[in-house]
Amino acid sequence: MEKLGRYIKPYGWFIALTMGIKLLGAVMELLIPFFMEIILDDVVPTGQRDTVFLYGGLMLACAAACLTANVCANRMSAVSSGKITRSLRYDLFEKLEHLSARQMDRLTASSAESRLTSDTYNINQLLARMQRLGIRAPIMLMGGVVMMLGMEPVLSLSLIGLLPFIGVIVYVVTKKSVPLYKEEQGELDVMVRVLQENITGVRVIKALSKTDYEKQRFHRVNSELTRIDQKAGMITAITNPSTSLILNLGLTIVVLAGAFRVNAGRCQSGVIIAFLQYFVMILNAMLGITRIFVMWSRGEASAHRVAEVLAMPEDLTVRPPEEEEEARTEEGEEPAHIEFRDVTFSYNGIGANLEHLSFSLKRGESLGVLGGTGSGKSTILNLLMRFYDPQEGAVLIDGRDVRTIPREELTAKFGAAFQNDFVMEGTIADNIRFFRPLADGDLTRAAQDAQAAEFIAAREGGMQAPVAVRGNDLSGGQKQRLLISRALASRPDILLLDDASSALDYRTDALLRRALHNGYGDTTMILIAQRISSIRGCTHILVLSDGKTIGYGTHEELMAGCEEYRIIARSQMGEGRESA
Repeated sequence: MEKLGRYIKPYGWFIALTMGIKLLGAVMELLIPFFMEIILDDVVPTGQRDTVFLYGGLMLACAAACLTANVCANRMSAVSSGKITRSLRYDLFEKLEHLSARQMDRLTASSAESRLTSDTYNINQLLARMQRLGIRAPIMLMGGVVMMLGMEPVLSLSLIGLLPFIGVIVYVVTKKSVPLYKEEQGELDVMVRVLQENITGVRVIKALSKTDYEKQRFHRVNSELTRIDQKAGMITAITNPSTSLILNLGLTIVVLAGAFRVNAGRCQSGVIIAFLQYFVMILNAMLGITRIFVMWSRGEASAHRVAEVLAMPEDLTVRPPEEEEEARTEEGEEPAHIEFRDVTFSYNGIGANLEHLSFSLKRGESLGVLGGTGSGKSTILNLLMRFYDPQEGAVLIDGRDVRTIPREELTAKFGAAFQNDFVMEGTIADNIRFFRPLADGDLTRAAQDAQAAEFIAAREGGMQAPVAVRGNDLSGGQKQRLLISRALASRPDILLLDDASSALDYRTDALLRRALHNGYGDTTMILIAQRISSIRGCTHILVLSDGKTIGYGTHEELMAGCEEYRIIARSQMGEGRESA
């Protein structure tokens, strides 16, 4: 919870004012039974009607002041807790945006979503409730006890003797419930993940008739979440009835003892009536305090989860310039535009996903990457864009280790389109521009080069035609051409296409390759593909298997010297066409 301190501090004066108004309202409410006791015991026996109206007016004024103060304070607490949560949610989102891919892999997207939504909501409720009840309930409790002690010390002992029992109950419930609420939020992460997978893969699920299986899968997660929530709820539910039982038992003792004391002339009836009013106030105050502890349990668990993300260290730090100069001067000649120098990398630290990979590309050259699933093709792009850092070796751009290049400068060099990239809801122009300061002419040129101009012109509105969420109203080929347009729009220094033309027919694919060759001669390209025809014209072709290089060269060189490449080429292009 101490992590929240810096978010609360800017609103400290506002929260203090809120609690001050709450304090005023609590004091006004405590005075009402006191004035009633004076009326019953001191004023009514004398028959002074004006004095009755005077104290009655004071009671009405206290009630009005209490109502006004509570309404104002509640509204103020909603404002401050909302602003604090907004700042916290913004920083959490920014932190998630800057986490490395490795950190996000450990955190998982579903956990990130639940921390950004349900956990911050729980913190918001904690902040609001603490301002509403955090001052009022303790003041009502302590003030009620003080007023009762001043009126009738003997009867007050019956209540004071019960408070330690209530304290023990609250302590035990809080200690047991915090771990359960933390476990509940973890299970909520699992449910979010299952929902994500179902929403994303709904077409596949229906196509394979797996609806019943997914229902059972969701049922298992939902049942486990329900079990944990019920267990936590059963524990916290002990507080209210047990507190009410203890306090009502004390109230019964007060009524019985008070009756004997009034009968013996040691106490007045007005004191007993006021005493009962204070007892009700104390009972409500104790119930309010127990609600605070229940909310605290949930809020503390959520605060720990949010703090875990905010406390994550920066994983991909930029190395100092001295190392950059060393990398530049290591080669005697002009450095390559892109170079992988004996790179070894593993996602999980167990088996190598890339092993001793080396290649270099001059500006304007192209590299085609071919290999089976899991061979490490996409890993090359991940390392080049520095989503991950290699365990061994170095990745260089213009002779500079990517670990020495600031993030903004590095990402500005790339245009990238991935096989499973996303299309957002908006217009076609919005998706191609993607919040970059690009002119309309750049969008039109990119769409033409990506062979997307034809289908864009056929849609009503052209570039301003709306696109559904995730591009659900686009075909696979249209979606890929839109994504390639986005990659080309800024005329990047380096173009990365990760199987981004797999849904294109051969003719469109050929037109795309021709447009790239004619219009982007100064752009260095890395093309990952499953088709030989998509990469055969590349300056270099890299063949991977299980993270290892099994072939490197031109199409002709690989046809002559790489058996695996030759087999793939023959299977795709025919026995007599591989060298055509």
